[in-house]
Amino acid sequence: MPGEFDLIARHFRPLAGEGALDLGDDAAVFAPPPGRALVAAADAMVAGVHFLPDDPPGTIGRKLLRVNLSDLAAMGAAPLGYLMTTAFPKGTPDGWVAEFAAGLAADQREFGIVLLGGDTVSTPGPLTLSLTVLGTVAPGAALRRAGALPGDDVWVSGTIGDGALGLRVLRGALPADPAGHLAERYRLPRPRLALGAALAGLAHAAMDVSDGLAQDLGHLCRAGGCGAVLDSAALPLSAAAAAALAADPALLPLLLTGGDDYELLFAAPPGARGAVLAAAAGTGIPATRIGRFRAGPALATVLGKDGAELPLPRGGWSHF
Repeated sequence: MPGEFDLIARHFRPLAGEGALDLGDDAAVFAPPPGRALVAAADAMVAGVHFLPDDPPGTIGRKLLRVNLSDLAAMGAAPLGYLMTTAFPKGTPDGWVAEFAAGLAADQREFGIVLLGGDTVSTPGPLTLSLTVLGTVAPGAALRRAGALPGDDVWVSGTIGDGALGLRVLRGALPADPAGHLAERYRLPRPRLALGAALAGLAHAAMDVSDGLAQDLGHLCRAGGCGAVLDSAALPLSAAAAAALAADPALLPLLLTGGDDYELLFAAPPGARGAVLAAAAGTGIPATRIGRFRAGPALATVLGKDGAELPLPRGGWSHF
C-alpha cells in the first residue's frame, strides 16, 4: 500500500471539489449558496458490522456515501459536499483503494456532490470508514423527527425489507434471488433526495429508515409525543421480497425490524394525501400510507393481517 500522501494524491484528489483546496491544506474553505441553511450529518461503517468484508470495494464506497445522503433526504436537504475519514488495515492493496474511490466517483456524478477533505490512517483492523455529509436547505424548511400529530398518516417511500433480505442472501441464509435485486438493495441504498425535498410543507415529521421500520416509527412517536399503529398488510414490498415472504411467512418480523431500508418514513395530515401522492409521482419515488398516528403513549404498535397486534422478537437494529 502506498504512503498516505501518495494514496491521497492518486485516489482522492481527483474526487475533490471547489473549496477542498486540492486536499493540500488542513481544512476546506467554502460558502453555502446564498439564502440557504447548512445541514450536516455523519455516519460510520465498520467491516463485518455495516457491510460484509468481501463486498466489492466500489459498492462499499457508494454505500458509505449513500447512507449519509439518506440523512440529507430525511431533512429535505440538497447535497453540497462531504468529508471522509478512512482507516485502512495495513496491507490493503492499492487496487482495492482504487476501486473504492471509483465507486465514490460514480456516485459523486450521480448525486452532484464533491469531496471536501478528511483524513486517511491505517489500523490493525477492521476496515473503518466515516463520512460527514454537508447539504443545504431553505431556512426553516428542514424536515424534523418531531412534529407528528394524532390523526396524521404514516407514510413510507419505496419498498421495505429488501436490505435485510439481501443480507441474508449474501450470507447464504436465503436462496439467491434470480435478478440479484435483494443483494443490490443491501449493498446500494437509494437515498430519496428528490422526495425529501418535495415533502417540504407537506410532512409534519420525517426520518430515514435505517434501524428497522418498527423501531424508527417508534423514534417518530417519541419525538412527537404520540403513538402510532402500523398495518403490516399495507407494507410496500418488491416482487423479490413478496416472493420470499410468500415462501416463508415467518420472515415478516425481519421485514419490519431488519433495517438497511434507507427509505423515508414520514407523517402527513390526512388532508395532504393527494398532495403527497402527487409529490411522489413527480419524483418517480412511490409512497405508501401504512398506518396512522394516534393519541396515547409514544409507542408504535404493529398489526398483523388479522388485525391483532403482531409481537416482534426485537425492535430493530442497535448500534450497541
